[in-house]
Amino acid sequence: MSKIVSFLVLCICSLYFGQQTSFKFDFGGERVEKGFIPIHSTSKFDRKIGYGFMDISGLKSVDNGGNALTGDFITSDKPFYFSVAIPEGNYDIRLNLGDTKGSSETTVRVENRRLMLNDIKTKQGEIVEKQISVHAKDSIIRNQNGEKIGIVKLKPRETKYLHWDNLLTIEFNDKAPKVCSIIIQPNKTAKTIYLTGDSTVVDAQYEPWASWGQMLPYFFVPNEVVIANYAESGETLKAFEDRHRIDKIWNKIQPGDFLFIQFGHNDQKSGNSTKSGYRKRLKEWIQKARQLVAIPVLVTSMNRRVFDENNKIVNTLDDFPDAMREIAKEEKVDLIDLNALSKILFEAMGPEAAKKAFVYYPANAYPNQPNALADDTHFNPYGAYELAKCVVKSIVDQNLPLKKYISNNEKNFNPNKPDDVEKFHWPESVFMESLKPDGN
Repeated sequence: MSKIVSFLVLCICSLYFGQQTSFKFDFGGERVEKGFIPIHSTSKFDRKIGYGFMDISGLKSVDNGGNALTGDFITSDKPFYFSVAIPEGNYDIRLNLGDTKGSSETTVRVENRRLMLNDIKTKQGEIVEKQISVHAKDSIIRNQNGEKIGIVKLKPRETKYLHWDNLLTIEFNDKAPKVCSIIIQPNKTAKTIYLTGDSTVVDAQYEPWASWGQMLPYFFVPNEVVIANYAESGETLKAFEDRHRIDKIWNKIQPGDFLFIQFGHNDQKSGNSTKSGYRKRLKEWIQKARQLVAIPVLVTSMNRRVFDENNKIVNTLDDFPDAMREIAKEEKVDLIDLNALSKILFEAMGPEAAKKAFVYYPANAYPNQPNALADDTHFNPYGAYELAKCVVKSIVDQNLPLKKYISNNEKNFNPNKPDDVEKFHWPESVFMESLKPDGN
């Protein structure tokens, strides 16, 4: 099928059924599986067509012959990004990865570096099918008829984010990423976990910054659960309301979905106390979620990297963690005590080794970074990954309802024994920035 025919099919689907929501892409050479859209190394993204690669430099099409779908693939010696114009919602994505005449090694992330598949290796001649489940979003708030009734007030820096651009973008990374095909289909049945919070939760776009929220999808079974991360740097509970971020969630959340709430760092740094609206808003969110038959889950803010002379973590968050613990008891809401777990984790690392989990880098470690980075609040990918494991551990240990959806990835994590940072696998993306995220 030529690109012109593909475009006509897309137009017809859009005309009769609204924007297209299902796609089948055959990556590789000229031979194309029946019913699939051909994607070549020259298929640069075109918004008129609605799909393609963000950057085609360095891409290579390889055709080994044999099966039209799995006998060819696209690869590159640097990360590459494939985007599809698609309506907001939850989607299952099936990927064929591998090489019928060689080996491969692929890490898959989506949107703003949201981890989905980590270090998928195939042996000589092996093709594997993997599935991920993804939440795509936009900033429009709509009524039941799909009419616009509001909008999320994005910050200027958010306009560059990949997760507000009305596209679903998949990042293929690692030593030898080889992609044979992609199938995208809507998922109408999965539980959605909506994440709210600040820069310690947000899907951070730029290396070396990261958060536990963007690592969380890796630990859940695809098809059953989808992570929808609506957190943003610098936000307080009040700012999350004022910018209509929570209104967007109220507009989307369905019975049986989950609402994770983690705020404290910026509420505290803004000079607020737990008595100046924090408790009131938390309770209002809990009540609203329950009215919508959703399940609220409170998450205490993790500690900063501040140690005393005995190498013990110092509480720098005033009474915000305690306030959340108290509200969890009062409202009978499940609590993930990330504050307590992070204390165990960081103390097990110790003051110096803990720097390996935070954004501590010498000058010129990243482009346009003339000064050293020394941040005791924000995490790099390793630190974010360890904190996500703490969240998963709490879900498992407390036997929370979400436990049955946890995958086999790292179920038995012990924060007293952090993972070896030297063994942590994270091929960096092409997006880098030394500018510190909003908030502290």
